[in-house]
Amino acid sequence: MNESNHAPDVAESRLAGARIAYIFPGQGSQFLGMGKDLAEKYPIARQTFEEADEALGYQLSRICFEGPEEQLRLTEITQPAILTMSIAALRVLEGRVPKPTFVAGHSLGEYSAHVASGTINFADAVRTVRSRGKYMQEAVPVGVGTMAAILGMKAEKVEEVCRDAAQGEVCSPANINSPEQIVISGNTAAVERGAKLAEERGAKRAKLLPVSAPFHCSLMKPAQDRLELDLNKLKTQKPVYPVACNVEAVFVTNEQRSLQTLIAQVTGAVKWEQCMRLLIAENVQTFVEIGPGKVLCGLMRQIDRSRTCLNVGDEASLAKTQEQFGS
Repeated sequence: MNESNHAPDVAESRLAGARIAYIFPGQGSQFLGMGKDLAEKYPIARQTFEEADEALGYQLSRICFEGPEEQLRLTEITQPAILTMSIAALRVLEGRVPKPTFVAGHSLGEYSAHVASGTINFADAVRTVRSRGKYMQEAVPVGVGTMAAILGMKAEKVEEVCRDAAQGEVCSPANINSPEQIVISGNTAAVERGAKLAEERGAKRAKLLPVSAPFHCSLMKPAQDRLELDLNKLKTQKPVYPVACNVEAVFVTNEQRSLQTLIAQVTGAVKWEQCMRLLIAENVQTFVEIGPGKVLCGLMRQIDRSRTCLNVGDEASLAKTQEQFGS
């Protein structure tokens, strides 16, 4: 038996009994040139970008590879761009490392997780997240809402800060990312009050984020209502792998429930830390972040340093991850 035929056995033996989760990043991980080297080297990655171009009716691939950057930053382009890049990387990775036991994705990344699990087909997902980005952008006039990152403050303290800062407006936790980082969202004045209060009450730091809309709070209800109509029209399948869903931090294993959680996610908080702890409790030892950037691996270091977190976002990280699996 030659070495290449033997590689999958080596991968299995090195991780005997160990559980793996594939995790997918959300908005903010995009960068100019993402996916270009994978598309140049691997036909399956190139085909994935071509499939997205066809589904959307414009050259998303060119915007990802060449820009302009301000176009890539538009929410309705960013969301399908990150999804496409993530699925291109996933398709290159498949067959090179062991399959996952579970999948999860951060906000937008939950759509990538459902594509990976076969719940939604790729072309439908690309079109849906383009609409999701557009609806989110249009739900709140520019300047009316914003978000802020609160660093080094416990979740219950952040909730108190939000309650006290609201003063009749919206201010609530939007992304519970790790023990070190929680993002709050709502009306601009309320979020600004929240950031100031958090620093006064002992947060290490509170900083307003350069976002185009106040995601994952009740101000997004108009976007949620529009997206619900789109999601309910999709053809879905039972997920192949259980998906750790953002809004409840529980496993979703049927297609109807999958759609309900994606709808609720528009106004609901992303409970990322709780999702990762759910996977850790299921004895997941190795996490593979698939898509642009390494944001989720950074959060994993804050959640549980004893876990291995690898990433696949370009040719170099793909080679390194394969090496780690011994394949």
